[in-house]
Amino acid sequence: MHTEFVVKAGPKALTLIRDEGLRPERVRVVAGAAGGPKWLVLYHLDRLLFSTFFRGRTEPLHLIGSSIGAWRFAALSQSDPLEALDRFREAYIHQTYATAPTPAEVTAESRKVMEGYLPETAVPEILNHPWCRLNLLAVRCRHLTAFENKAGMAVGLAGAVASNLIDRKYLNFFFQRTLFHDARSLPPLAAHDTIPFNRAKLSGQNITDALLASGSIPLVMSGVADISGARPGIYRDGGMIDYHMDLPYRLKDDEIVLMPHFTDAIIPGWLDKKLTWRKPSAVNMANVVMIAPTNEFVQQLPNAKIPDRTDFKHYFRKDRERFAAWNQVVAMCRPPAEDFMELVASGRIREKVQPMDF
Repeated sequence: MHTEFVVKAGPKALTLIRDEGLRPERVRVVAGAAGGPKWLVLYHLDRLLFSTFFRGRTEPLHLIGSSIGAWRFAALSQSDPLEALDRFREAYIHQTYATAPTPAEVTAESRKVMEGYLPETAVPEILNHPWCRLNLLAVRCRHLTAFENKAGMAVGLAGAVASNLIDRKYLNFFFQRTLFHDARSLPPLAAHDTIPFNRAKLSGQNITDALLASGSIPLVMSGVADISGARPGIYRDGGMIDYHMDLPYRLKDDEIVLMPHFTDAIIPGWLDKKLTWRKPSAVNMANVVMIAPTNEFVQQLPNAKIPDRTDFKHYFRKDRERFAAWNQVVAMCRPPAEDFMELVASGRIREKVQPMDF
């Protein structure tokens, strides 16, 4: 059987899967990358993982996401993850903008999406989930990156771009990496990294603001100010530093980070998208198993690409066409997700898994 998903693994995870397949009890972390509408290709895979693969789980599962990855996980951490994910899909696809939106208008529309799948009753479900442990990544802005006017922000971002070209660690002068974590336990991440973590516990008072901040793209959305329980300041998209989850995981040799992904490459930060030489840390990727659609499958999708933010411009004032295209993508991604689950159930993933590229 041909599957439309590629499976790649770091060296420790590769050895484990080739030996025993992909076993749910080995998965300690699920990682969710930033990427806006790209998440739609993972909708059916998310559904199957959280209804079938993790069924009956009791051990804590740390969900670590930035931006849209965090938003997916906020749905999947609710008492009925499938119903919540359906509400998220509907609210997300049906965003509309009558005119070219200001950052404030995009933020308002994003809050509507959030309200559509994250009612007040969902917050205690997430914070007290029996085994899901939600973790959101955002950045606290420093200096000019905290400005809301485009001129100031543009200068701040230019400085971040130039500094990032030299070394990712210099992003800390512009953005402070912030982890909003489940109050019951920290995720298995190193206490120290080249870019340090600030930490804040998730609570009923800050979860919606932290979630909004995690996806607040600079120049596209407004920042979120003074989040309860975190250091004062303006918070923005976690993808600025943690775009594709190149995180300092600290796991045993027989533990896995499962990463449903939109592409078969790991781009560390948002500013690294065009830096072809910027690769993820081999140490960070050692336990990671990545599942992503093949390039051949992507060519079959509407417009021969995964949905992305440019679709809002491409379908401007043609919302019904965008709804149809995005819903078609969702429908087309169901058979590959089912094929992947069969690959796992049959054990044939042992032959299918490939070494991850660095």
